Amino acid sequence: MELTDASRYIAGAVLLTIVGIEFGGWFMTQIVRGKVAMTTFQKTFARAGHAHAGVLVTLSLVTLVLADSAGLHGALGWLARIGVPASAALISAGFFFSSMGRGEVTKPNGLIWLVWLGALSLGVGVVTLGIGLLAA
Repeated sequence: MELTDASRYIAGAVLLTIVGIEFGGWFMTQIVRGKVAMTTFQKTFARAGHAHAGVLVTLSLVTLVLADSAGLHGALGWLARIGVPASAALISAGFFFSSMGRGEVTKPNGLIWLVWLGALSLGVGVVTLGIGLLAA
């Protein structure tokens, strides 16, 4: 099976984000070694942001193949294809940005809403794809 142009472009962009996730992995080794001063809360959110990025980017590549397999086109096709990759960016950014700050940061700042927006994007993407696969 050949990928549609939309899926191919999205997959190419998603694969390029892996370099950023790799950098995040290197940064995590700096945190674990104690070379970056962070509170326990910040370390936990850094781990969560990095883990969500890796898992959701991998899932997003799978969803592209499934969307093409279901023959999804138009607005529903775009929702199914872009929901999970967008959630990877939004959820990870939410964990990282909501835990930023100097001093004793012990709770998320106002940017935690990015995590919830990412969760919404994930839900819309997988529900659209799931229904599309069942209807195909």
